[in-house]
Amino acid sequence: MGLTLLLGGLAMLAMLLKCLLGLRQSSSGMPCLPRLPLLGSLLSLRSELPPHLLFTRLTHTYGKLYTLYMGPHLAVVVNDYTHAREVLLGKGREFAGRPYMVTTELLTRGGKDIAFADYSPLWKSQRRLVHSAFSLFGEGSSKLQTIVLEAADCLVAELLSPRAQRECLGNSVCEGVCKCVCLDPAAAVLRAVTNVVCRLVFSGNYSSGDPELREVMDYNDGIVQTIARGDLVDIYPWLRIFPNKDLEKLKACVKVRDNLLTTKLEEHKESLTPGDPRDLLDALLEGKSSGGESGLSDDHVLMTAAEAFGAGVETTSTTILWAIAFLLHHPEVQERVQAELDECVGVERAPLLSDRTRMPVLDSVLCEVMRIRPVSPLLIPHIAMQDTSIGGHPVAKGTRVLVNMWAIHHDPQQWDQPESFRPERFLDSSGQRVTPPTFMPFGAGPRVCVGESLARMELFLFLSRLLQRCHLTVPQGGSLPDLQGRYGVVLQPPRYTLTIRSRT
Repeated sequence: MGLTLLLGGLAMLAMLLKCLLGLRQSSSGMPCLPRLPLLGSLLSLRSELPPHLLFTRLTHTYGKLYTLYMGPHLAVVVNDYTHAREVLLGKGREFAGRPYMVTTELLTRGGKDIAFADYSPLWKSQRRLVHSAFSLFGEGSSKLQTIVLEAADCLVAELLSPRAQRECLGNSVCEGVCKCVCLDPAAAVLRAVTNVVCRLVFSGNYSSGDPELREVMDYNDGIVQTIARGDLVDIYPWLRIFPNKDLEKLKACVKVRDNLLTTKLEEHKESLTPGDPRDLLDALLEGKSSGGESGLSDDHVLMTAAEAFGAGVETTSTTILWAIAFLLHHPEVQERVQAELDECVGVERAPLLSDRTRMPVLDSVLCEVMRIRPVSPLLIPHIAMQDTSIGGHPVAKGTRVLVNMWAIHHDPQQWDQPESFRPERFLDSSGQRVTPPTFMPFGAGPRVCVGESLARMELFLFLSRLLQRCHLTVPQGGSLPDLQGRYGVVLQPPRYTLTIRSRT
């Protein structure tokens, strides 16, 4: 009996040590980070590095495809484009699920949006509704182009405003003679992009000091900041029973957002004119009533509109700020873009979306910015909807999949000098823009970003109008922008200052 107990104790000790020291290989045959009971691999993930850089560094030890445990949840980390394309495109429907997370459930009224909702027939109906709405009022429409161009003109006017010049007077950088404007562009860019989304969604047209615009920006910023800090409660949902300041702030911001959008929705119901949508809310309501999409409620319409703020404002404004930062580092690239603008558009009229095919240099700059600093370096987690595989390795139903877009866009085996800003990598020998298969800034497959075309349109029109009318430089005696980035919901550039001069 004593020998049996001893052997049993040794066996249990061996099993415990195996857990404590970590399993180097999971049942799938993929390398696995060390893990502990309940905690999973969380101790192995403690690092000063943001997740996308940590996951990239771990490829040197575990390879480009490995597993880890986020608490009790098994996750596969994909760091190369071959496996990413298999997950997103080749087996897109098999990996189209979304995990349950406390923060996103609060944000989306239980998954009634597009980005975070689980894959289902109802979700497909909602996505069809969004595409139908965009066909009525959205990508490529003259209405939307007009909205973006007006916002771009307002942005330029604000950046070159006499008020900004007065604030700059006496600055030693300008030596007291203010022929240029020295400022931080972040607030003005954020206001301009927020105004585009307000006009797109519910025809809200605000001046820069409008209190309702300030309210929209405040609640959106509050949501972004609190979602970025919700990791632990999303891993262990039972933690929500304890006091949590971030969750309370998220609830408060969501309440403000929903009150505002519900008011707009009810106003649109009363004033809707069939066949003549004024904005996205009109188009969604019309598509819902005439498209036969059963099961979709007002909550689905409301959360789709709300997602335009959460997904559309932060990502677009951040990309514009990254583009400006890299142009400050590379003034020769700015000069090439402005020469292209002068030749193709001139100075008399605003650039139009139809000009994009004749402006491959600017287009390549935008692509390189999205490659070298993807605003979503880690895509929203996917869930395996069934037993399947990645790269021949079995993946059980319910497994989470994390696609590390940073690693894919910085893979030295796929990109020559990936840490260098080289827009020409997106141009062929004749100077026309090309899209390498390894470039996937908006994801791909069934879960590709529904607003990709809209985002590309905004980025082109904002940046082309800004560079057509303004010359951007580093203030005399100032420093170049820090290009490392701050990781949250999106990868943001640290705040920086620039000098702006009118080109006209």
